[in-house]
This record gives sequence, C-alpha cells and structure tokens, in this order.
Amino acid sequence: MAATTQTLAIKGMTCAACSARIERVLNKKDGVEASVNLTTERAAVRFDSDRYSVADIIGFIEKLGYGAALPKADAHDRDAAEKQKAIRTLWTKFIVAAVFALPLLYIAMAPMVKFVTLPGAGALAEFMMRYPLWYALIEFLLTVPAVAVGYRFYVVGFKALWSRSPNMDSLIAIGTAAAVLFSIYNMYRIAAGHFAAVDALYFESAAVIITLILLGKSLEAVSKGRTGEAIKKLMGLAPKTAILVKDGAETEIPIADVIPGDVLAVKPGAKIPVDGVVSEGHSAVDESMLTGESLPIDKAPGDKVYAATLNTTGAFQLKAVKVGADTALAQIIRLVEDAQGSKAPIAALADKVSGVFVPIVCLIALASAAAWYIGTRDVKFSLTVFISVLVIACPCALGLATPTAIMVATGKGAENGILIKGGEALETAHKLDTVVFDKTGTLTEGKPEVTAVEGDVLQLAASLERHSEHPIAKAIVDYYDGEYLPVENFRAIIGEGVEGDISGRHIKIGRGIEITADGEYLGKITVRDTAKPGSRAAIAALHAMGIETAVITGDKRETAERIAAEVGIDRVLAEVLPQDKSAEVQKLQSEGKRVAMVGDGINDAPALAQADIGIAIGSGTDVAMESADIVLMRSDVGDVAKAIRLSKRTIRNIKQNLFWAFGYNTVGIPIAAGLLYLITQNEKLLLNPMFAAAAMSLSSVSVLTNALRLKRVKLDKEAKQ
Repeated sequence: MAATTQTLAIKGMTCAACSARIERVLNKKDGVEASVNLTTERAAVRFDSDRYSVADIIGFIEKLGYGAALPKADAHDRDAAEKQKAIRTLWTKFIVAAVFALPLLYIAMAPMVKFVTLPGAGALAEFMMRYPLWYALIEFLLTVPAVAVGYRFYVVGFKALWSRSPNMDSLIAIGTAAAVLFSIYNMYRIAAGHFAAVDALYFESAAVIITLILLGKSLEAVSKGRTGEAIKKLMGLAPKTAILVKDGAETEIPIADVIPGDVLAVKPGAKIPVDGVVSEGHSAVDESMLTGESLPIDKAPGDKVYAATLNTTGAFQLKAVKVGADTALAQIIRLVEDAQGSKAPIAALADKVSGVFVPIVCLIALASAAAWYIGTRDVKFSLTVFISVLVIACPCALGLATPTAIMVATGKGAENGILIKGGEALETAHKLDTVVFDKTGTLTEGKPEVTAVEGDVLQLAASLERHSEHPIAKAIVDYYDGEYLPVENFRAIIGEGVEGDISGRHIKIGRGIEITADGEYLGKITVRDTAKPGSRAAIAALHAMGIETAVITGDKRETAERIAAEVGIDRVLAEVLPQDKSAEVQKLQSEGKRVAMVGDGINDAPALAQADIGIAIGSGTDVAMESADIVLMRSDVGDVAKAIRLSKRTIRNIKQNLFWAFGYNTVGIPIAAGLLYLITQNEKLLLNPMFAAAAMSLSSVSVLTNALRLKRVKLDKEAKQ
C-alpha cells in the first residue's frame, strides 16, 4: 500500500452529523482513513494512492452534497475572507428574518396573551374573528421572506434526508416545513368556511424558529472565528517583502521570490524575511516571538537568524537558507494547524453519538407525535410536540464541544511557546505521573564551567588548554583573564587530557592523572556542568502537581546525583548509553507509569518516541523536535509544567462542554416530547417550538463561550480545582 495523506477543505458542514457522515462514508472505503474536523472545516485523509487519487476522494465527498477541494496557497487569507463574508451574510439574513418574524409573532400571539393587555391586542383579536382569511393571509405573507432567507436549511436538510443521512438542517427543515404546510392547509380550510381553523396557524413558529437559528448561527460563526486567532497572529508576523542584494545593488522583492542562496539586506528595525545565516555585519535580534527570550541576541557573521524575528539597531546581510514553508515560523504555523485539525480520543464518544443521533431524534419525534395524536386526537398538539422535539435536538453543541476547546488550547499554547502537535497529545498529557529529563542541555546549561581552583595552576592550565578544542579546555580558557605563557611540544591525548612544555617544565592536565616518581602534583581545577537557573523551580512545580521526576544521562552516577540533588529530582538513571534511553523509559512504563520524556538531542529521539508524551526543547535538534509530541520553543523546562496544566484545563473544559451538550439533549428531548405535561397536565410544561429553537441556539453558543474561556487560563500557576 502506497499511503498518502492529504488535507482537504470541506464546505457545507453545519453540525456534527455532517462531519460524522463524511467520516463514516470515507472510512468504509478500503484503504481510506479519514478524520473530519467540523470547527476547522478540514478533513485529514490517508489513502492508498495505488487505488485512489485525490480527485476520487473529493468525488466521494461531493456525492454526499458537500464541497471539497485542496487548500489554496493563500488558504489562510481566503478562509479568513470567506468566513468574514459568511458572517456578514448570516447577520443580514438574521436581520431580514427578524424584520418580518417580529411583527408576525406579535400579530399571532398578542390576541392570545391573557395575563397582560398588549397594545392593539383587542383590535387584532377582533380582526382575526371577523376576517380570518385576511388574518391568515397576512401571517403567510410575513412568513415567506423570513423562511426564504433560511432556504439553505431546506436545500441541505432535505438532500441529506434523501440520502438517508439526516443532519441538523434536516431537523430544522422538517420541523418548520411541517409548521408551514399545516398552516397552509388550515388557511385552505378557512377559505372553505371552517373559520375555527384560524386557531391552528403555525406560521409564526416557523418564522421565529428560522430567525432564532440564524441568530445562533451568526453568534456561533463569530465565536468560531475567535478560536482561530492564534493562527492569524502567527501569520501576521511574517514580513511581505525582502531586500535582495545583487551586484552591489539593493532591490525590494516579494518574500515569495526569495530562494535559498540569495543575499538579503536587513535594515535596523526591520523584520528578518527568511531563515538564514549572517554573512556580513553585526546586530542584536529580538527573537522573543520564537524563544520567549526578552533580551535581544547578538548576531555576528556565521550566526543563524530566523524569519519574522526583529532586527534592532544594527544593519547586516544574510544568506537565505530556508524560505517559504521551510522556515521555523512556517513550521510552527503548520504544527498549530495540524493540532487544531486533529481530534482527541475523548471526541470519539461525541462522534459516535452524533452519527446516529439525528435519525433517532426523527424517530422519537414521529413516535411522540403519533402517540399524542392517538391519545388526544389533537393535530395541533401533536404537531407542537413533533416540531419541538426536532428543533431542540439539533446536535450542534455536541459537535462543537471538543474541537473548539482543542483549537483554543493549542492556540493558547502557541502564544506561550508551547507547540502541541495534536489532540491526542493534549489529552494524554493530563494523565502523566512521571517526567524524565535528559540532563545535559535540558536540566543543565550543557557547557562546563570552572567552579573551583586549587593551587597556583590557572595560568599554566589556561596557557596549555588554549591549544585544545575540548569543551573543558574552553571553560578553563574562558575563566582565565590573564597573560598566557608560551607552550612547546603540545599534545592532546584522546580520553586522557593534554600535555606540553612551559618554561622548561613538562605539564600534564587531565582526569585521574597518575603522579610518577619524578612527578609533582601542582593542583586541581574543578569543572562542572551547572544546572539551569529555572530547573529547580520547574521540578518543584511538577512535584506540586503530584508528578514524579527522574533524570537520565550517560554521565557517571556521582555527577548525575549531584545535579539531581541540586534541582530536587526524585530518581536518577545514570551511565545510560544513548541507545538504551528508550529502554529505560519502557521500564518505567512497565511499572504502570504514564511517562513524559524531555530532551533536546539526537540521542533523545528514540526515548521521546517511546514515551507516552515526548517533549522536545526548542533549541534542540530537528530530529528531537520531529520525534516529540510537544515542543517547548522557549527552551525553558518550566514550560513542561505549563503544558501539563494546559492539558488538564483543556480536558476539564471538554468534559464540561460534553456534559452540557449531552445533558441539554437528555433533558430537552423528553420535555419537548411532552413527558412533563403527561405527568402534570400543566400546559406551561409543554415546550413551545420557538423556545426550543432559542434553547438549541443558546446551547451551541454556550459551548463555544466556555471553550473561549481557555484563552484566559494562567499557565504559570496551578488553577484551582
């Protein structure tokens, strides 16, 4: 099987039943696996390219009545423009519907209100009794425009019904069409002389339901737009042009025209256009958008610079290395997009329910209406029940519960330098009980420093070590700031140290040097890799969450235990070869632990992949970042706790959303079916279809509003449970 994965833009989905239907049909095809996200309107499809083409997959989706296409190069701008246009259209439709539905509601309901006298109610009641046909005709004429602006509910709803996959639009279409057709039938009866039929008009219910649904859809569209703000912010960071240097001349060109190898000029105060290497000049660059480091970083020839970071005061030239989709910023955007389009395992229940929910609701509505008609012989009463059940049961809230929370959470993470690669990682992180840290470069600075000098040996050691390229030699040379002595016969001995002649004496420097009979011990220099300033606080934050910590390293146990004691680590896994790190993680998992591995090097990649959650430090290698589920762009181990907190808050938010969505339908459907009325015989406990529509719209908006609360989560401290 030649597996290919393709993302498609989907148009025309209105509820969870739509996305579930597309998934169900695609997944029934041999060699096809699909995941459809209602909120992002994207489908991630993995298929056997020997059997299917992208056109085939698009064809399968279009046969279901939905639009499908490959995302365009300017998909973000197009999507943003289309969504804004769609929001404006929805508001316009709502206003048109409301202009006609509100007077219609007043005309229909004012004569029936008994607890208060409304202006003109008496005149309307008299007009209804004396001219019932004109009264019905006026209601009909006010209904037509209100229902007409909701034509899409009927087109999509009945098409889905015809293909035996009813969705939310089907429920609205059936319910309101039944109300209108029943009212037209009674208008015909009035014309035939049955004037009492004027009390059986349902025009206002259809018009008001459409109006309220349009209001809910408008509010929902606005809220959904806010969930993708993180992507918009990231996209806005990228510069649009670059200054090309060629043959000594500078030319401003579109960023899309830059190719690797081009030499570009960067002026003071300008954004760096692409990823590259400084070739000429010096400056300081503000990289806070990538690393979170607030202080500008000095840059000189040979140093790497990144697209969208900000040059401060100096001017320099760079050689383009990575452009377009290969830049660090583009990769971050892609990671966030992929995460927002993914699904968490917790969404599986909602997807399964949504897939069968609408057909079951249709059966409940029919059964309830039939039962009430058999029991009462009251067509109007039965129709009220039928419409109410259909309208209140729309599964919008159910479909929005998980993806909206994931979108907001991954965006929140990106704003804080925490890149979460998918919904599964976001969900799994909240279950972690053990975090294993690589030592060098993760918990420690990754470079040795001189911590103590014994004896008058510093000048001798620095003079000799400045001829070596070893990291320990560099640490000694950096520590010394005096005059160097001349060295003769310098020699580096691999694994032992260095030696040479200084002022007529043969000097040896190394670890565990044996003192010969004619030798003399002169002193000792202690060199250690020190812990990062924030490591201890990071470990303490994890302990406060009840999470066990461990350090894994190839260093000697003595060194590992010193670092562990310094930062407060619980468990030490020392003298572990690079190829054995993943096996150590597996041992912890065999103890029943949910393990996260935090690392930054190539030798950490297998362990990152083995762990339940792999967390890569952003300053690390591309291999480590590719193997990880979460990437910490700020290279701050304190962000490990922040990522776990974000996961906990997100899962709690999703559970709240699912509770309200399931609870709403669980309570609402029996009430709409007349259960409370059956028990109490109190008409006030019979749900009016218009209230059902309002409640349905409110449920979707409430779920979105709850998801948006994640934008205000403080990740630097544990939220109150």
